[in-house]
Amino acid sequence: MAVPPTYADLGKSARDVFTKGYGFGLIKLSLKSKSENGLEFTSSGSANTKTTKVTGSLETKYRWTEYGLTFKEKWNTDNTLGTEITIKEQLAHRLKLIFDSSFSPNTRKKNAKIKTAYKREDIHLGCDVDFDITGPSIRGAVVLGYEDGLMGYMNFETTKSHVTQSNFAVGYKIDEFQLHINVNDGTEFGSSIYQRVNKKLETAVNLAWTARNSNTRFGIAAKYQIDPDASFLAKVNNSSLIGLGYTQTLKPGIKLTLSALLHCKNVNTGGHNLGLGLEFQA
Repeated sequence: MAVPPTYADLGKSARDVFTKGYGFGLIKLSLKSKSENGLEFTSSGSANTKTTKVTGSLETKYRWTEYGLTFKEKWNTDNTLGTEITIKEQLAHRLKLIFDSSFSPNTRKKNAKIKTAYKREDIHLGCDVDFDITGPSIRGAVVLGYEDGLMGYMNFETTKSHVTQSNFAVGYKIDEFQLHINVNDGTEFGSSIYQRVNKKLETAVNLAWTARNSNTRFGIAAKYQIDPDASFLAKVNNSSLIGLGYTQTLKPGIKLTLSALLHCKNVNTGGHNLGLGLEFQA
């Protein structure tokens, strides 16, 4: 097997079918551009159709490829400033270090994280240290791969040398089919299936169960690529919620996204959510 994914990316293909291309209850506009010297700009804004709250963010990214460095600066309308520095394969082969910090001038809240990742064939290791105001916490993860199988483990540890949560996952992955099963802290059980039926159709199924309240959640989703510029999405869950999405590339660099969330239990009473998104890329 090639390099396995990170623990967070286990089951990602199925999650993408359920989440990408939807923006329920939001009117969103985003702009991406890149200057001649390689500096990337990403700005986005959204308005909630129910609360009328408007949010926005601005991000700049610069890659210094010669030294394996990536710099990111972020700001949002909550007046939170963020800086991220990534060092890739400089201190050691296949090793990546990320220094991530944030600061809110309004609340004076500060946060810093150090993330490390090491990957090679059949193994992917990760260790994150979060320096929160209440004290640092550590999250470690390992994913092992053998032939078409995957196995992952992740835990959370606080300053009191106490493991607060342990997660375990197994998976099976080939080109057109993926199966993922996970147990979070012995109380949350979940599984997902992803299958690429053909070049145009992708399907996904997920199932989750919570031991504390015996709450079961089930959903199915599909994405159909109508043509190279348009795709249709649909999903439904056991709460009788139906999500619909349509993505159209109007012209190179301009993409339109339409979405709707229908409450089938209350069709006549309303409460349905619509979404509109426009993305510009230069």
